[in-house]
Amino acid sequence: MSSEIILETRGLVKEFKGFVAVNDVNLKVQRGTIHALIGPNGAGKTTCFNLLTKFLEPTRGQILFDGQDITAEKPAQIARRGVVRSFQISSTFPHMSVLENVRVALQQTLGTSFHFWKPEHTLNQLNDRCMELLGFVGLADFAHLEAVGLPYGRKRALEIATTLAMDPKLMLLDEPTQGMGHEDVDMVTQLIKKVAANRTVLMVEHNMSVVGSIADQITVLQFGQVIAEGPYAEVSRNPQVLEAYMGSADEALQGAHG
Repeated sequence: MSSEIILETRGLVKEFKGFVAVNDVNLKVQRGTIHALIGPNGAGKTTCFNLLTKFLEPTRGQILFDGQDITAEKPAQIARRGVVRSFQISSTFPHMSVLENVRVALQQTLGTSFHFWKPEHTLNQLNDRCMELLGFVGLADFAHLEAVGLPYGRKRALEIATTLAMDPKLMLLDEPTQGMGHEDVDMVTQLIKKVAANRTVLMVEHNMSVVGSIADQITVLQFGQVIAEGPYAEVSRNPQVLEAYMGSADEALQGAHG
């Protein structure tokens, strides 16, 4: 595992009218790892993601990607650097086919950008790569189905395929297993593991069994601050983390007896 840092934040702060949502976060994501950002509701995880992808401007602090300061860059510039985010709510085009969804993401490789009015035959050259990506995420048999007809877990797989089409160096996955049944969670977890074999993944995830099974490194946030960092075995035993999730040990015992 390379120890090289692909993404780093230094003293990252985000305030909203006096409320500090992210407070002095120093994050280091190693290249080639799966790094999970976890914490109870309202901990600042999604705000942190929004800062990293520049959907929000930091109040203070720095963001570095591949050693370059990207704090002042716009979302499109960051995406061109290879930082690509998959959203919490599935963001596919529902009435386009599965294959067409991936093809739209691939259009940038043709230099045609997102020109929906391009003649279709100019896009057919992308179909082989589309099918390759769909095969990778287990959707080859669904290529000509409208995206709206996919089961929920498969929609997330399609979203991962469209993210992969943009050839990311760093994939940001926002709650990839949210709202899924056990079977879908297993499928998407294995898919993330497969995707991460030759790239870096930073994910916000609530499901602790997912985090425990695939994350190399975990950062725990509470009230916008980092309260713990390390591998799952270490973080899951940290008293501050346990209290953040379940209240104090005394409260947990009282709850059990009450």
